[in-house]
Formats: sequence, C-alpha cells, structure tokens
Amino acid sequence: MAPEAENKSLLVRNAACLLTLDGPDDLLPNASILISGGTIERILPEGSELPTADRIVDAEGHLVLPGLVNCHHHFYQTLTRNLPGMANAKLFDWLLYLYDIWAEMTPEDLFDASAVAAAELLLSGCTTALDHFYVFPHGENSYFDAEVEGVRPTGLRFHLTRGSMSLSRKDGGLPPDSVVQTDREILDHTREVVARYHDDSFGSMLRIVPAPCSPFSVTEGILRESAALAREKNLTLHTHLAETEDEEKFCQEKFGMRPVDYMEKVGWLSENAIFAHSVWVNQDEIHRYARHRCGIAHCPTSNMRLGSGIAPIVPMLRAGVKVGLGVDGSASNDSSHMIQEVRQALLLQRVRYGADAISVRDALRIATKGGAEVLLRDDIGVIAPGYAADIIGVDLKRLGYAGALADPPGVLPLCHTDRVSFSIINGRVVVEKGELLTVDLPTLIERHNGNAAALLRRAGKA
Repeated sequence: MAPEAENKSLLVRNAACLLTLDGPDDLLPNASILISGGTIERILPEGSELPTADRIVDAEGHLVLPGLVNCHHHFYQTLTRNLPGMANAKLFDWLLYLYDIWAEMTPEDLFDASAVAAAELLLSGCTTALDHFYVFPHGENSYFDAEVEGVRPTGLRFHLTRGSMSLSRKDGGLPPDSVVQTDREILDHTREVVARYHDDSFGSMLRIVPAPCSPFSVTEGILRESAALAREKNLTLHTHLAETEDEEKFCQEKFGMRPVDYMEKVGWLSENAIFAHSVWVNQDEIHRYARHRCGIAHCPTSNMRLGSGIAPIVPMLRAGVKVGLGVDGSASNDSSHMIQEVRQALLLQRVRYGADAISVRDALRIATKGGAEVLLRDDIGVIAPGYAADIIGVDLKRLGYAGALADPPGVLPLCHTDRVSFSIINGRVVVEKGELLTVDLPTLIERHNGNAAALLRRAGKA
C-alpha cells in the first residue's frame, strides 16, 4: 500500500524533547522535523523559523524519537495467547501442544491475526517489524499472501519471512506431518514470493526473508539452500538459534556439535543472518557472531516466559555484535508491546550483569538503530535528513511520567507507557492522539476472538 501523502509535506512541530539517536549530540529541545515525500528533509533546532507544510503534527510537550524496530515475532500466535494447556510449559513441550492447534488455522484466521499483531505493535511505538511465519497447514501456500494482505492496510513497515519446517515428528522433528513441506516445495515458493513481493529500494515497505524455523525442525539441505538463495538475491536470513538448553542437547546428539557450530557448517554465519534468541552461547561464539557481522534478535519477555534463560546481550554489545529487539510470538510473550520489551531488555540484563552494565540509552539504541542494523536497513533507525520518516511521540504530561521529566528519554524504558501519542511511518500518520487510524479495532478484535475460539474447537482444545 502506498504511503498516505507520499508527495506532500508534513511538519512535526515543537517537540519538547527530540531524541535523534544520530551521533553524540542527539538530544534537542523544542525542535521540529520537516518531512517531504516520506523522507526527513530537515531538523529545525529551537528558534528556527518554521516552514509551512501540508500537514502539521503538534509535538509540543512530547518526547519524539525514531520508531521502534521489532526483529522477531510470530503474528499468527495472537490466536493462541494465554492458553492454560501451555501456560507453564518449557519450549519443546509448549511447541508440541501448540503445533496441533496451529495446524487447524485457516488463511482467514491468519489475515486477522496479522492485523491484530500489527495494531498492537503500532500503538506501542513499533514502526518496522520482522515476522517469522513458518506454519503452512496442509502445504497451502496462500497463507503467506493472507499475511501480506492482513498487514498492508495497517501501515506497518514489514519484513515477512518465508519460514519453513521440513522435519516432522516421524523424522525426529516436533511438528505434525500436516504442517511440513519438502525442501523443493519450500525453495520454489520462497523464490516465487521473493519475485512477487520483495522490494529492496530505499524506504521499502515490504521485504521477504528466507527463514527455516530452527535446526530441529528442518533438514540440513534447506538450511544450505536458503543461505545460497540469500547470497544470490542479497536477502537477509532468519532462524531461531540457541534458545534453550534442550536445543543445545538436541544439536549435540543429532549433529555432534553445538548450535552455532552447526549453523557455521551450513553456511549461515554471515552479515545476512539474523538469529532469534541466542541465549545459550559462549564467549567464543559471541566473538564469531561479531567477526561475521551476524545479527541477534533479543527476546527477553519470551525467554522469561518459557524459562529459557537470559541472553548474554551485554557481552555481545561489548564484542561488537549487532543486537536488535524482538517481542517474539504472541503465545510466548502474550503481548506485542514494543515499549514494554525495551524495559524488559534493560532490566533483565541488569539482573545478570549489574545496574551499570547497560544504560537507558543503550536500551533505546538496541530498539531503534540496533534493530535497523540487524535488518540491514540504512534508511531507518535514526531521525536525520535523508532517512525515512519513521517517528513516534509520547505525551510527557501523562500521569505515569509525573515527576520523571529530568531526563525525558528515560521515561520509555523506566516508566509505564501504554501507547504512543502519535506514530508516523514513511511520512504517513498512522497513530494520532493515541488512536490507530488505519484499522477498525473493535470490529477486528471481535472477529479475531471468534476465530480464536473456533480454532480451539477444531483442534479439540476448547
């Protein structure tokens, strides 16, 4: 969907505090931003004469900063949140329970689930998201198109993975036969959707990512072929890696090596690779990540929810590893709230490494510029001339910030923020006065709840 007002100008006027995250002097009082054609044209410091514009966003009294970047999610899982059958389960048991439910999902379910997840993300400050979709019931590829069409109207900038599973339970994997495809089916469809949807231009709203699900759910062949395709087409790659101790044990028993060693064997340690989690990695593996410029999607809430552990993000940052933030699936987080994830990332690292090991500004950089680097985007992540206009604002006059204005950027990770006041993506206003402009939420929520209940009935879990 083309951004609204693509060829028009927009002025974000008189932000009380503008955090650009572009260099050392990145905090500007009472600044404004001129946007033209979806791109930031000028930053106007305090006292500048303000130009006219086709549209004005009044940012007086607001903290304004770059939109947040979500590097790992599973939109379809909004259908299966807060299920008692897996509320206290570890990852492998959690997957075994849920795969049989997800196998009954319809394309219509996915269409609405994707819109629900996107809406939550948008209201919580996310402007770009990578979604890892890898469940294709009965080998039906139309699910992929259903997600594209579910997200497009919301206005979210989107990286959609063509995920895959090719090892069923009978072959030593976890998923049922009904959601597994052959390597050839996976690769052929991946090539097809790359040709149809992938846009690598500046400010692109949709990019496609080959993404075998995990080392324990796909063959070695599809891992190698996906890496080769990514090199051929200059695509990013994505998978789960080193999430739990069980996965480490699986890889050592099946492959005779640790998860990171296995991924290096199949050609995945590269700048294009994005690994979700990486909780169970040692210092040598961290240095290999840095040397190969791999990206890490850190998912703190999911790791806590499933008891998977605490990822060594502080050592990764010190080693120079690219780190972004991910809310992960809405059934292993039960929320798609990006600002909450920034807070969790900050606090969880402090639990392990101490209060002075990671700063408020570090957490904000991970959630913005860090995520852009992980996704290999040089057009988002900061507020600066020439970048795509992905900008969010929060009203500093809200109750949860009372008494907290000595350092306005700190309110996001340290105080409670339920939603942003406004969000602009590619120069298009998608959230205004705390309301999402692109989706009829009451209707969507009612329909989605009905879909979720019907899905549980079909799966015999109601």
